[in-house]
Amino acid sequence: MFSHVMIGTNDLPRAKAFYDQLLGTLGVGPGFVDGHRVFYMSPTGVFAVSLPIDGEPATCANGGTIGFACDSTDKADAWHAAGVAAGGVSIEDPPGVREGGVGKLYLAYLRDPDGNKLCAMHRMG
Repeated sequence: MFSHVMIGTNDLPRAKAFYDQLLGTLGVGPGFVDGHRVFYMSPTGVFAVSLPIDGEPATCANGGTIGFACDSTDKADAWHAAGVAAGGVSIEDPPGVREGGVGKLYLAYLRDPDGNKLCAMHRMG
């Protein structure tokens, strides 16, 4: 459904350092800088971080969450730990199992250094 997700940052080198470490836990290689943006390529899509083109400060979405798929609970935990070590902030409940209308999920939540809400999700069988 999606070709890519792009979020804003106010500090491109800081964002690159954060996402290189965070996405590395999911097997995604370091991002490549293209002017005012950093791109992360995977077989299933593209994630990008950009300085705003209009020159205004980047802001995060209120109510928005960007979810990253994990193939195990261990990957979700590694993702979360890497994000905290790289300057992210753990939010919501601690990483763990949540049950609801869409089944049993293992979720871990962070805010990146710019305040964007991120989630690692593993769908449990």
